[in-house]
Parts: sequence; C-alpha cells; structure tokens
Amino acid sequence: MKPFSIKQVPLPILIFLGVLLVFLAYGGYRYYTLNKEYKSAKAELGNKISDIERIEKKISDIELEKTSLSDALYAEQSKNAIFKDQIDEITGTIGTLEKLSQTDPELLKKYSKVYFLNEHYEPSKLANIDSKYLSDSEDEQFIHSEVRPFLKKLLDSAANKDLNLKIVSGFRSFGEQTYLKSGYAVTYGAGTANQFSADQGYSEHQLGTTVDFTNSAIGATLTDFEKSAEYAWLLANAYKYGFILSYPEGNAYYQYEPWHWRFVGDKLAKKLHQDKANFYDMDQREIDQYLINLFD
Repeated sequence: MKPFSIKQVPLPILIFLGVLLVFLAYGGYRYYTLNKEYKSAKAELGNKISDIERIEKKISDIELEKTSLSDALYAEQSKNAIFKDQIDEITGTIGTLEKLSQTDPELLKKYSKVYFLNEHYEPSKLANIDSKYLSDSEDEQFIHSEVRPFLKKLLDSAANKDLNLKIVSGFRSFGEQTYLKSGYAVTYGAGTANQFSADQGYSEHQLGTTVDFTNSAIGATLTDFEKSAEYAWLLANAYKYGFILSYPEGNAYYQYEPWHWRFVGDKLAKKLHQDKANFYDMDQREIDQYLINLFD
C-alpha cells in the first residue's frame, strides 16, 4: 500500500476543507467573544439589578420614613388642635369674665321688695332721652346709655306704625324716689301708695333701665294706658328690643302697671315672651346667666 499524500486529495475538497477550517476557527472565536460579552453583560446586569434592589430598598425606607413623619405630623397637628381648643376655651372664658366684670350685676337683680339699692347707687353711664320721645318735652329724662339705642329703636318702630308712644318717666335717683313715694303717701295714703309705688332703694327706675310709657292723649295720668293701641303694640313687640312688662296682672309685688317696662336684654326678653313667663317668677341664678348678653 502506497503511503497517503495530500497531493492525492482533489483540489475542490482541499478548498472546501480549508474553508470549513476557517469557519470553524471563526465560529470558535465568535463563540469565545460572545460568551465573554455574555458573561460581562450578565455581570453588568447583575450589578444593575443589585443597584435597582438597593434603590428600591432606599425608596421603601424613604416611604417608611415619610409615613412615620406623616404620622408624627398628624399627631402633632392633633395635639396642636387640642391645645388650640383649650387656648380658645381659656381665651373665651377670659373674655367672658372680662365682659362680666364690665357689666353692672345690679342691672338684672329683682328689686321689687326683694333686693335693695343703696342711696348712693347710680348707673355708671346715663344719657338724655331725646325730647321728641318725651310726653313733656320740658321735663328732662335720662336712661342708661347702653339702653338708649334699644329704646330709640323701639320708639322709632312704634312711630313707623303711626303710634304716638311717649315716655313720662325714666331714671329716678334714690332721693327722687323718696320724694315721689312721700307725695303718693300724702295723696293716697301709705297703704294705697305701697300697692303701686316702690320704696326708695327698691325701684327699678333707679337702675336707669326702666321707663314709664304713655301717649299724648293720656299724658302723665297713665290710668287708661292699658286700653291704648300703644300698649297693645308693646305687648306684641317690646321683647324684640329687650323690654319686658315688670308688673303684669296677677304679679305678687305691685298692682298691674301696663306702663312700666324694664330693659333686660334681647335674649332674656325673648325667652320670657316665648315662655309667657314673668321676670319676677324666675330664679335669680337663672336670670344672672343672661347678664353676659345684656347689651348684645
């Protein structure tokens, strides 16, 4: 047998084998490079996944911190709201106490044969009643200055209804009441005078919050005032301006006095009107609750 020689291989086969060898070599090289790139990409991807996981954990930590801060903020806001309510309550209490300290407690006392006003008592502020509202324009009359706006509204409202409501008497001092009561006692006798006129120190007129109404036809006599249109209007409307009838029919203090009206403030007057109650039948402690709103 002859030894094998490459020269015996046909040229086409040799060429094919050469090309195949080149492709195999290139394929091996490409596999090597691609495998290297794959491992590098895989490693880089792994790093990116780790980075993403770290970022996600950081975001989760931030969210937890945000939730914690939000809870802390809400708790602080709730605490502040409680403090604000407490501060507002304290401020309101202080304001109420300050307002009460500036309001004369005598103004809602029950004076008719119950409480006594001493001879030196006089309202802190008195104001003239405009002469156009007086039964006698020459007879100067006074009212508590805080009551005057309410009285003016009442009188103007009556005038707008074509009523001729007038005032015959306003503030009376301790001395004036003494003089008036003495005159009544001489004229009518002490027993009769006690039925319709208070002793000095017990008259609501000394408070400066009380007036006696009349009209031009009746004047100072007052006896027929209950039959007048002005009286009917007062019964239906005076409470809107804070005034009440002190001595209605059947009261336990004095004879029925349809002309005698006292200012007790808007809120208390409305309550008495709605309940069809008498001021002097109320407990003094209940009355005192309305002192804070007397001039509101």
